[in-house]
Amino acid sequence: MARSHHRKKHKEHLRQYQHSQEGPSAESKKGKISGTIAIVGVILGLAVGYFATDGNLTWVAFGAVAGGIIGFLSGRYLDR
Repeated sequence: MARSHHRKKHKEHLRQYQHSQEGPSAESKKGKISGTIAIVGVILGLAVGYFATDGNLTWVAFGAVAGGIIGFLSGRYLDR
């Protein structure tokens, strides 16, 4: 005959084990958007710098860096 009173402990241990093995939470699976927005910011910074200065590489690079920083910071704000 089966001993059901022993199975209760087994089921509880199994549930605890499954919870510990689930891995990362749903929040970290969602992913971060700050990297994506930073890349978009770099592209926009390149475009603005290029069209505003008729292709002066110094200002194009400055625009790319500024756009990347602004994109990264705004992405971090959205991740919260």
